[in-house]
Amino acid sequence: MNVDLADEEHFVQKNSRCALCRGSKNLCGRERCPVVVKYYQRMESKPLIDSTDISGSSPPGVFVGRYGYPKVNVGPLVPPFHGDTSELDMPELWVGKKIDDIVKNRTQLVRGKYPIRVDRFDGRNRIADITQQMALSKRPAEVEAFFSKKPGGKIQLSDSVQPYGPSGPLKKLDLGTIKFDGRLDKAHFDTDLKATKAVVNLYEKDVYISKIQRAFSVGAFGIEENRKFVPTRWSITAVDDTIGKELREEVKDYRPIDEYRVYETWELDNRWEILMLPRTWMYELVEAWYPETAWNPHGRDIAIISSHERYEGRSDYAEIGGCFYAARLAVAEKLSREKRQAGAVILRETHPGYIMPVGVWNVREHVRDALKKEPKTFDTLKEALFYVSTRLDIKIDTWKKHSEVLRDALYQTRLSDFGVKRKEEKDFKFGEDRHWN
Repeated sequence: MNVDLADEEHFVQKNSRCALCRGSKNLCGRERCPVVVKYYQRMESKPLIDSTDISGSSPPGVFVGRYGYPKVNVGPLVPPFHGDTSELDMPELWVGKKIDDIVKNRTQLVRGKYPIRVDRFDGRNRIADITQQMALSKRPAEVEAFFSKKPGGKIQLSDSVQPYGPSGPLKKLDLGTIKFDGRLDKAHFDTDLKATKAVVNLYEKDVYISKIQRAFSVGAFGIEENRKFVPTRWSITAVDDTIGKELREEVKDYRPIDEYRVYETWELDNRWEILMLPRTWMYELVEAWYPETAWNPHGRDIAIISSHERYEGRSDYAEIGGCFYAARLAVAEKLSREKRQAGAVILRETHPGYIMPVGVWNVREHVRDALKKEPKTFDTLKEALFYVSTRLDIKIDTWKKHSEVLRDALYQTRLSDFGVKRKEEKDFKFGEDRHWN
């Protein structure tokens, strides 16, 4: 059933600070996000170990904090057991899993924290050096971590990064024999290769994005004198943005798709409807957060927020944050494989079953999952929107009011509507020597 409220201003929260902040911007002025604190209390917070010594197989996983930047805490993520733990830090494999299973698996990872300046690469800090080596490992790494006190029971939850378990201050770290991923290792030792180029090259070599993000966070790439540790949440968005921009510029050389398409997937009580339009590049993510969801826990009404970019892109940071760049990468990736371009708007309904944030991977991987499926195709935008209206609870008229892409497609007259191509359309090449029409 579609949501049908006569008063639009009542329907959408005007002051959706939680949906905009997502625990990262301190918009409420409090030192700690009260929403995240609530989730801490809802989760079982017993110590995973009763020792200051943990021995286990890291996926491998590492974490670089952001508080106190440029002096931050770095260190490994280590479970108190051995074996093949690679899936614990590989979100590309989590599509289809339940939220409880994801959180349960991730909270087995204990975080070691060691303070260091982000620009210290003198090789004399053993813990920082081992942390960097782990990020380049091909397989789970055997680690023994010694803490100055028992790791605490606090669980880390964020809209940007995957959950992890208790943490504690490291005093010593030992690493067993590891096998480096040759692709990451080669980029690491090329100290004349810029970080942006390294990221794109590795993506083109089919390295998992999560592995690229992990290595990026420990300063494994870039011109030697410019290398530094990057907070994990920043590295995730930096890699998504870098690859997404590269793919976006590529697809602008291809001709637009010929029909309206709708892709969809429903996971973790999120409904994803992705509408592609036969036009030049334009992209938007619109999210609707129901009451009692992760970033609308106290609201009485649905909170809707959106971010978009036109053909030339955008120069400021997206209001929605990292989710915008994660979803854009997935859309551009799909079009690149097909060698076509399109306008795209992603409509996301987040229902009450999404009770806690699990990281921006949720957006990237579920949009990717939707785009792997066969789409519904339509000859007109009206037909496509009618289909979408049968899949989402919120009425299409409400989505239109919050979507720049939909309003542009519905109401903006273009020269191409009169049979005249715009300059940017006319000048694009399709392949090496043909103009597309």
